[in-house]
Amino acid sequence: MSDGLIASMAQALRDPAQPCPAGLRESCPADPAQRFAIYRNNVQSSLIDALADTFPVCRALVGADFFIGLARAHLQACPPRSPVLMEYGAEFADFIAGYPPAASLPYLADMARLERAYVMSAHAADSVPLTSRQLQDLLSRADLLHDARFQLDPALALVRSDYAVASLWGAHQEDDVTAALAGVRPGQPETALLVRSDLVVAITAVPQSSGELIQHLIDGASLGSAASIFQARHPDFDLASALGLLIAYQSIIHVQLPGAN
Repeated sequence: MSDGLIASMAQALRDPAQPCPAGLRESCPADPAQRFAIYRNNVQSSLIDALADTFPVCRALVGADFFIGLARAHLQACPPRSPVLMEYGAEFADFIAGYPPAASLPYLADMARLERAYVMSAHAADSVPLTSRQLQDLLSRADLLHDARFQLDPALALVRSDYAVASLWGAHQEDDVTAALAGVRPGQPETALLVRSDLVVAITAVPQSSGELIQHLIDGASLGSAASIFQARHPDFDLASALGLLIAYQSIIHVQLPGAN
C-alpha cells in the first residue's frame, strides 16, 4: 500500500464526508466503498466510546448527542497519535477550550483536564511511601528541612481551575446527581488534588495555597523556597496543613536532604 493511499485512508477515516479512497480493492466480490464505510464507522465509534469512557462527567454535563458531535469534531482535528487507546484524548481539554459550541459551559475544558488527570493517576507507576517512622525522623531534623526536596507519588496530581471542578466531579459520583449538584457553586474556584490508594483514585478540593506549594514541590523546588513564596504573599499561610495533606495521603516517597547522596 502506497504512502499516498495510507494518507488518504487516514483522512477519510476521520471525516465521514470524505469518499472512499481511490485504489482500494477487494479480494471478494464486494463494494469497497460499502465495506470502507462500515470500517470507518467502527473506527469512529471506537474512538468516540473511548472518549466517553475517559470523560464521563463531561459527557453527562453536555448530554450524549452533544458529546458525540464534540467527539467527532475532535477526531477530525486531533487524530490518534498512538496505538495505545488510553493515550487518546490528551488534547481533548485544549480542543474543548477552543470549540465555540461549548462556550456556554466555561468549566467543561477544566473538567476534561480533571478527568484526563484521573486516568493518568490511575495508570501511574506504583510507589512506596515513607513510613511513619521515617517521617518522624525527617520532621525532627528541622534544620535541614528548608533545603529538602520532596519526591512525591507519581499518581499524585493537581488541577487548578477558576471553577468548582472538584465539587462538580464529586456530585456526579453520587446516586442522586441532581440533588448533589444543587449544593455546588460552579463559579467557585477550586484546586483539585488527585491521590491514589489501593488502586482507587480520589479527588478532593484543597486550599489554593496548599495546591500551589505542592505543585512547586512536584516541580522540584525545595521546601523552604516553595514556602517562602506563599508566606511573603500570604502571612497566614499554613505550611503544616499543606505538609499534612501529603502525609495524610501517604504521598511522600523520598526526601533529598542537603548533603545527602
